[in-house]
Amino acid sequence: MMQLTPVVKQLLIINIIFFVGCYTLPHANDWFGLHYYDSDLFHPWQFFTYMFMHGGLLHIFFNMFALVSFGGLLEHFWGSSKFLFFYISCGLGAALVHMGVSYLTVQDVMHQLSGTQITAEDARLLLNANYQTMEDAQGHIMGSVNDILNKYHFTQEQFNILGHAIAEYQVPTVGASGAIYGLLVAFAFMFPYAELSLMFIPIPIKAKYFVPILLCIDLIGGLKGSSIFGGASTGIAHFAHLGGALTGFIMMWIWRNQKFNQNRWN
Repeated sequence: MMQLTPVVKQLLIINIIFFVGCYTLPHANDWFGLHYYDSDLFHPWQFFTYMFMHGGLLHIFFNMFALVSFGGLLEHFWGSSKFLFFYISCGLGAALVHMGVSYLTVQDVMHQLSGTQITAEDARLLLNANYQTMEDAQGHIMGSVNDILNKYHFTQEQFNILGHAIAEYQVPTVGASGAIYGLLVAFAFMFPYAELSLMFIPIPIKAKYFVPILLCIDLIGGLKGSSIFGGASTGIAHFAHLGGALTGFIMMWIWRNQKFNQNRWN
């Protein structure tokens, strides 16, 4: 087994520190998970910190397993600086695609609710409201949010539609998966005939087929708004994966055409 390369080792340590720290730091996801740009919880640094956050033990295990499995080999061939640049770039690309899909989702919701003639200011209040603190013992919404809903005569169906946009505003995106998908694409570029297999489907498939199949599964899951591993039903995590893969593909295509991928940065 190849010894851990410097950057992979450091990334592994940072991810573990963030994961353990989340259990001791209140509201860590609010500070470091990636929120929608118009959310009250959004901060610019989240474009970087979100990729070191994870939603559970299995989440971080599979991501770190992939980081060690593919990252070390790529760092060995590229050098540490180029590998780190590629990894962070894919993570940022994933975040931007995620943000773009979130924007389209929010705009679609607001278009469906245009008949209510709700103002942008009132809509933003509804989208950023903390509903857990505004419910009575029977689960009914109280306070200023209830006043706004009554003001525009929201039906339960319309409020359910609004819930999709509320999720985009208030549920943070976390995980290194976007960056990992970029590594998978790079691996398929460099070692297309290497055989890979999923843990629960132990059938070896060449990388040049395995990675596109995995991306197709994510695309279908994203369009259907579901996950083969469970979890959130919005499908946005899938598009973040695809964003990381797309960024990795573009970078590898440019580097290959420039013969840049043959050079180490250090």
